[in-house]
This record gives sequence, structure tokens and C-alpha cells, in this order.
Amino acid sequence: MGTRLSMASCAPGRAPLGFPTLPLSNGLHIPVLGLGTSHQGGYSHDAVVYALQKCGIRHIDTAKRYGCESLLQKAIKESDVKREDLWITTKLWHSDYGYGNTKQACLESCKRLGVQYIDLYLVHWPDAQVPGKSNREVRAETWRAMEDLYEKGICRSIGVSNFLINHLEQLKEDCKITPHVNQVEYHPFQRPQELVDYCRSRNIVFEGYCPLAKGEALTHPNIIKLAKKYGKTPAQICIRWSIQNGIVTIPKSTKIERIRENCEVFDFILAEDDVAIINGMHDGRHVSWDPSSIV
Repeated sequence: MGTRLSMASCAPGRAPLGFPTLPLSNGLHIPVLGLGTSHQGGYSHDAVVYALQKCGIRHIDTAKRYGCESLLQKAIKESDVKREDLWITTKLWHSDYGYGNTKQACLESCKRLGVQYIDLYLVHWPDAQVPGKSNREVRAETWRAMEDLYEKGICRSIGVSNFLINHLEQLKEDCKITPHVNQVEYHPFQRPQELVDYCRSRNIVFEGYCPLAKGEALTHPNIIKLAKKYGKTPAQICIRWSIQNGIVTIPKSTKIERIRENCEVFDFILAEDDVAIINGMHDGRHVSWDPSSIV
């Protein structure tokens, strides 16, 4: 797997919550399986409450851009899950980049979510789109604000999303704190192993979104064959493969039955040969944003 999974809770000193975790460089533990949310119909109050109450989900991934932070506050409250047992990730959109804007945006996200702190705050996208300033300049200025938020405890960990090696190398030269996490598209057709290896060499946990390739992977003959072999669904095969590769995995669904299905991936293990079959499906296609042209 290359990365050691732990059954420890994301809240140190508390009872384990059931799902494995991965250690961050700062000693915190992030659950390897989370529930993703999104805009454009990617949010369901009942589904989030069900995931928290019935499925053992404790890791919720959202973003300002998705427009559902305030909705999540209501779902979390209804679930009766304690704040200290949750891992909440949200993200900073490029319209809020810059030192002062970043700090303000973080506090506003906390207010919408109804929390005093964020477990993981991510810079959502490497393209700053600020007139008169280079992307590198704005990313560095933004990251210094992220460092301040981390040092004040408003963000328990900080990271980036959709950053490639060149973006991370620039940040390394310009700033002090190494990102704790890099969240990037990851599925059988998009397995950026060079980026994964780079992140691991710097103790950056790799988190993958779109693990089902927006459904494209579910009809591939290899995935269907393995689903039959293991008595599992194609989605469960894809999620299990991602987790076994040491990737924090955040499938999205608004359907209760799909959320249940996506969580039932810890009662079987894919054989190494079968992991290799799925690894071999990589063809470089993106089903989401492609940051490779951003300097």
C-alpha cells in the first residue's frame, strides 16, 4: 500500500470511530473515507444525516464554492455527532485569494459551518486569476495567511487541492509550512503516480476525489469482472482500490443506498494482482478540472 493505515480516531484520546485513518505530518489522523459534497445538486440533507448516524462517516468534505456549508451545519446538528468526533474539510475559492481575503473567508466558512475551527482548510485551485500579479505571487501570499490560520488553531491542518509538482515546489521555496494534504482527482483512469510519490516524499497525504470517475469506471470490463469475483459492486471495487493504494478517498453521493454501499469497503481486501490490474487502467483522462496548464 505504501502508506500505513491506522484505526485511531481523528480525535486523539477518544475511542476509535471504526474507519481507518492516515497520520498527517502534524500528528493528526484523517479518516481514509469521507463523504464528498458539491454544487449543482450535489447535496442532500437526509443523505448527510444518514451517513453520520447510520454509516459511521465522520469525515465531511465541502467548499465555499459548493454553497452548502450552512446546510451542513444543520445536518451535523441534527445528527447529534459531537464536533470533536468530526473531520470537516472545506476549501478557499480563488475569488478570496490574498492575505487578508483568505483570513476573512476562513472565518466566514467557520460561521456558515457553525464551528470554531476547521480540521482541514484547502486552497482549492492553483490558478489565482488576480490581475497584475503572477499565480505564484498570489499563491505564496495566500499560503502565508493559511500558515497564520494554522498557527492560531483556527485550522487544525492546511493543504492544497489540484496542485501539481511545480506548484508544490514553488510553495516550498516561498513559504514555511509544508501542506499537510493535497487533494487531487484520482480514479482508475487518472492515477498520477509521480505526483503521489512526490507528495509522499514530502510527507504530504494524498487525497483523491472522483474515485468512480463520475461513473465512467463502473462499466469498465475489468471493474465488472472484479466486482463479480469479490461479490461486491463496481463502486466498492474502485473505492477499495483507492484506499488500498493509500489514498484518502471521498466519494460523493446524495442517495442513501449509495452512501451505505460506498462505506462497505472495509470487509474485504483486493489481491495484489487485482490492484495491479486496476493500476494498469490509467490512461490519463480527466473527468474534472485539469490543472496541468497552470503555471
